[in-house]
Amino acid sequence: MIVLKRRWKDLQKDKILSYLGFATRARKAVSGEFSVEKSIKQRKAKLVIVSEEASQNTRKKFTDMCEFRKIPLYFFGTGEELGRACGKDFRISMAVEDEGLAGAAARELSQQ
Repeated sequence: MIVLKRRWKDLQKDKILSYLGFATRARKAVSGEFSVEKSIKQRKAKLVIVSEEASQNTRKKFTDMCEFRKIPLYFFGTGEELGRACGKDFRISMAVEDEGLAGAAARELSQQ
C-alpha cells in the first residue's frame, strides 16, 4: 500500500509539472523572479508557484504580493523540477497566465 501511495504522489507531481510545461509551450507562463513579479503587478498571473527551496525573503515577498491581489499561491517542487518543466535550468518561481491551465494546475496542487 505504501508503494502505491508513493507512485500516486509521483503521478500527481508529474501531472502538475506537465501542466506547467504545457503552459510554457503555449506561452502562457512566465518564470523567474523578475518576470513573475511583473506579471503579478500587471494582474496577468492567475496562479503563482514558488519552489519549496525558495528563501524566506522570496516566500514572504510573493506571499504578500499574491495575498494583496488575491492570486492563488502554492509552494511546490524543487527549483530543478520547475526549471525542467519550463525548459530552463533552474527556476524558483513561475506564474501561469491562462485561466484554464491555472485552474487545472490549482486543482491538482490542492489535492496534494
